Amino acid sequence: MKKHSLLFLLLALLTLASPLKLNSQEDVLFSNCINQLKSPFVASGQPFRAFLTGDEVAEFHTTFFSGSLYRVVACSHQDNNILFSIYDKDRNLLFTNEDYEATGAWDFKVEGSVECIVEARLNPEKSTSGIAMLMIGFKSIEEA
Repeated sequence: MKKHSLLFLLLALLTLASPLKLNSQEDVLFSNCINQLKSPFVASGQPFRAFLTGDEVAEFHTTFFSGSLYRVVACSHQDNNILFSIYDKDRNLLFTNEDYEATGAWDFKVEGSVECIVEARLNPEKSTSGIAMLMIGFKSIEEA
């Protein structure tokens, strides 16, 4: 009976501790990402994040409005580990960081407001699983 109680207590502690570790990893990742969106950029809201394995692709939807300069930041626990592409709603490719050595950030402005699909996946040359986090920041073009 004592062995079963000890085993149950150990399993309960591991179950409780695992989410805390994941959250602290996400906190570090969030801090690294937000540091790339320092002034004059303002983070546009919650980060887009997904835990990816293998060749999984995370898909996020957002709208970019005319009159702003944007910065998209892709973060992982390894540099240049996230491959991301931005498409318009008709799936025309607007940008992919694969053409720029998997750079972790891209600054751009749009001529008119556009609904976009952002796809993110892991760089297969770097890792097979991990957290992908994307953040979008903006600043007024008048300030640019």
